[in-house]
Amino acid sequence: MAVPPIQPLHPPLDVVRAPAVAIVVDILVALLIVATLPLAILAIPNTISVVAALLPPDVSQIAMMRAHGLALPAMLLTVPAAALAVRRFRAAPVLVAGLTVLALADAGGGFADGPVTVGVLRVLHGVGAGLLVPATLVAAMERPSRRILLPVWAGSLAVSLLGGQALALWPLDAVSSWQVTLQPYPLLTGVALALAAVFLVLWLVSDKKGAGGPRLSATERTRLVMAAVPSAGIALLAVGTTFDWPPLMVIAVASVAVVAMLGLGSVATFDGPGGRVLAFTNVGVGLVVLPTAAQMTYVELGGLGGPGLTGMWAPFGVAAIVALLAAHAAMRVNEELAARLAAAGLVTVVVGLCAVRLLVPTMGGSLLLVPFVLLSTGAAVAMVSALRLAGQVAALFGLSLLFPAVLAGFLLGTGIQVTRLRAVSEAEDTTRQAMVDGFVGALHLWALIGGFVLVLVLLLASFLARRSALAVRPEEPAAGEPEPPVVPAPTPSPEDRSDDAGADR
Repeated sequence: MAVPPIQPLHPPLDVVRAPAVAIVVDILVALLIVATLPLAILAIPNTISVVAALLPPDVSQIAMMRAHGLALPAMLLTVPAAALAVRRFRAAPVLVAGLTVLALADAGGGFADGPVTVGVLRVLHGVGAGLLVPATLVAAMERPSRRILLPVWAGSLAVSLLGGQALALWPLDAVSSWQVTLQPYPLLTGVALALAAVFLVLWLVSDKKGAGGPRLSATERTRLVMAAVPSAGIALLAVGTTFDWPPLMVIAVASVAVVAMLGLGSVATFDGPGGRVLAFTNVGVGLVVLPTAAQMTYVELGGLGGPGLTGMWAPFGVAAIVALLAAHAAMRVNEELAARLAAAGLVTVVVGLCAVRLLVPTMGGSLLLVPFVLLSTGAAVAMVSALRLAGQVAALFGLSLLFPAVLAGFLLGTGIQVTRLRAVSEAEDTTRQAMVDGFVGALHLWALIGGFVLVLVLLLASFLARRSALAVRPEEPAAGEPEPPVVPAPTPSPEDRSDDAGADR
């Protein structure tokens, strides 16, 4: 009688290690998302005017503001290229590269002495930030636990867009050197770089497919390159607007850019209908969340009668928690309802813009909880719901439209603000309170315009979705005509099956 093999009392060591390594990698990815997305969004605000009094007397403030504003155009141009790189080299190497560039820019910030040096360092900030956002998204989408990591990504991005301006201003309180604007959080950058290095090592050890990712097809490359067209155009226009363009021309240029992005998003039908939903969602969220939050932050500063940054941190914290919880709840909803939930998220953002008009400015920080929660929660729910419907290429394509929309929103908001403030300054009885009222009026007008634009985006998305549904629906027979008989398909013979199997092989 054959003796059965002796079964081991414990599973093999590599079987035990595999789940443990996967859990550690998931935790690392979540920590990297939470740490790096705020760092990436921190590269966007132009805060050099806050410390203008500390600049050397022989340095042009206008030149410094122009140089400091190069980060966002550089970020726009980097995101489409990073989308190609992350598909080829995977997320971990791109994450390390982006954080390394950010760390170098932070280290060089203390040696900046003029507009040229500031311009170079800000471009490096934009390049590093542009590498990080696509890399964190793909890192979350590649993991088996993407149902947990994608809400973390969407919630962190929404909260970063909401609080990016406040985070950029926080280190500038009572500083003695203007170079702080170039290195606001160097310690956080170092911690994130260390986490990314550990993630890279674990990825190299555990990845059985090798260091390289799947090669992009010609169609995928074309789709991702398409997103670089509006990015390059609006980046050049944004630099041009710094050379004393009339405010109405700035508004017109930004409006044309928004129309171009919506037109590009309307053809994003690859990977199913989710590509178009995600493209429209990113355009809407990018256009209003950060530009509106930036103006709110300035209006609510202590010098203008608001609670100041200290009074805003509690509403920001509550908004962050609610946004993350709402994103996780949206991920648990039936996927068939994801498109409707994405639209509901954008509607929530519109309600948040209405709350801005009704509740801002406020002397205390408690009322800010309402617009902050509505804006962050709506953005997080809209983005995570749209991501559920899209593949990786469509997700990267939609992400490439997010930051051009942010820049377009800043141009629109700035054009409106300059127009209102010039009208106030030309009045005979200009007072400080009149200027403050001008700032508030510009914010309210921008919230109104942003809300209407979001409603138009929702209507356009609904119209195109219905049109696509009608296009794929089979034509019904005319009244009175008999339906054509259904002819069953012939059953293949065994020989035909064998031939088909051989052809497949």
